Amino acid sequence: MPGVTNGVRVKFSSFQSLVNCYKDQSHKKVFGDKIFRTIKASTCFQNQSWMVYNELMLAIVKEIRDIIKWRELLAQMVGREVKARYKQSILGYFWIILNPLAQMLVMSFAFSIILRIPTNATGNIPYSVFLFVALLPWTLFANSLSSACSSLVNSASLITKVYFPRTILVLSTVSAKMIDFALALSVLVIYMIVYQLPVTLNILWVIPIFLIQQIFTMGLSLFFAAANLLYRDIQYLLSLLLVLWMYVTPVIYPADLVPEKYQLVFQLNPMAVIINAYRQTVLGGGMPNLLSISIALAVSLLVLLIGFAYFKSREKIFSDNI
Repeated sequence: MPGVTNGVRVKFSSFQSLVNCYKDQSHKKVFGDKIFRTIKASTCFQNQSWMVYNELMLAIVKEIRDIIKWRELLAQMVGREVKARYKQSILGYFWIILNPLAQMLVMSFAFSIILRIPTNATGNIPYSVFLFVALLPWTLFANSLSSACSSLVNSASLITKVYFPRTILVLSTVSAKMIDFALALSVLVIYMIVYQLPVTLNILWVIPIFLIQQIFTMGLSLFFAAANLLYRDIQYLLSLLLVLWMYVTPVIYPADLVPEKYQLVFQLNPMAVIINAYRQTVLGGGMPNLLSISIALAVSLLVLLIGFAYFKSREKIFSDNI
């Protein structure tokens, strides 16, 4: 019987090997199917993302063409925005300069004389100039957002009666604040002449820094304008947000005072990077941190895409929520 037993064992061993081989092949097939499905899902997601990106880019190009086509309306709205604000005031456009100047004097007294905040980040610079270099772009940013947030609500009659690109309402508000910024900038020029602060060619970096700031501002303005039309609490939330945002941005203090463990948060705050870059180029006479500026540009472009996409997705129901 030993031969029979050995034969059975051989057959059983062969059968077991066949079963194991089949299981192994089945396992490979299942594993391969999972990989295939994963790759297919990833490819579909990439294709869908690419289609959404293309549609968004085409929508932006179309919007730019429409704005160019309606440029005369944009110019009229900007002029109306600036004139209406100081139409019956005695001092008129002087308020554009007086407001930031008075704010700078009060804050300089509070933070340089009472609290004695150092300005060692930029060398031996008077605190008033140190503050004003940051206060001007921050005021532009905060005023642009506050005004743009209510731009659609304040233009309800135009939205319901006349067709034109709705983004012009937001763009005209932001552009009007840029005119205020340009006029208030004269005070900073006078300060720099009085204190005989040196100016180098690196000050030309202010131009791309300003463009990055406006990209970021426009993205947020589009988002908050559309959101405030649908939910009126947004304007109050934005006011609170801007107050808190100012204190986490190095407007009244140098960036050197930010602890090392919070540097990542600092880098992800575009306004913190932008304010610091202004000081580096205007007061420090050097180049801004290119890595930080690149991150700020990337974040600003992303915010602009998100803000524009949200604005266009809600544009069809603007008239129903006036």
